[in-house]
Amino acid sequence: MGRARNFKLVQVLGDDAIGREGRANASDHLDVRLWLRLLSCSTQIEQVIRTQLRLQHGTTLSRFDYLAQLERHPDGLRMNALSRFLMVTGGNVTGLTDQLVAEGWVERVADLQDRRSQTVRLTPEGRVQFLRMAADHEAWLTQMFSGFDSQNKDLLYELLGHLRVHLARPAPEDTP
Repeated sequence: MGRARNFKLVQVLGDDAIGREGRANASDHLDVRLWLRLLSCSTQIEQVIRTQLRLQHGTTLSRFDYLAQLERHPDGLRMNALSRFLMVTGGNVTGLTDQLVAEGWVERVADLQDRRSQTVRLTPEGRVQFLRMAADHEAWLTQMFSGFDSQNKDLLYELLGHLRVHLARPAPEDTP
C-alpha cells in the first residue's frame, strides 16, 4: 500500500491533463481528494464517450441514454417514466422524442391503460441503430479499462458498490 500512497498523478498526467483533481493537494482531507478523483475519472470517461458518439454516430450522449432506456423496455415507456429514468425534465424528453420520431427511430403509441398518456418505444430501425451504437460504446469502455486486470476491476466495482449503498442510506439528522 505504501507504493500506492506515493503515486503522484500529476507526474504521470501533467498539469494540462490533471483536470479537476488538480484542485487538490496533499494537505486536503482524503475525502476531498477521493471525491475529486472519482469526479475526474467519471468526467474523463464521459468526455471520451461523448466525443466518440458524435464522431462515429453523429449523435449525443443524451440521445444514446434515451435509446438505451427504451431498449431496456421493449414495450415502451410513458414519457413521465422516461423522464424519471433519464433524470431530466419532461420538456427535454419531449424534444428528444420529437427528434427521434422525425428520424423514424422511435414511435409514440396510445397507452392502453391510460388513453390520455402516450408510450414511446423503439422502432425496428431505432433498435438497429441503437444496437450499433451500444456495441461501439461497450468497445470504447473495454478499451478505456484495458489497463486494469479483472481482479482490480472486480475490486473497484465492489468498493464502488459499497459506496453506493452507504450513500443511499439516510444521513443522520445532525449532518447536512
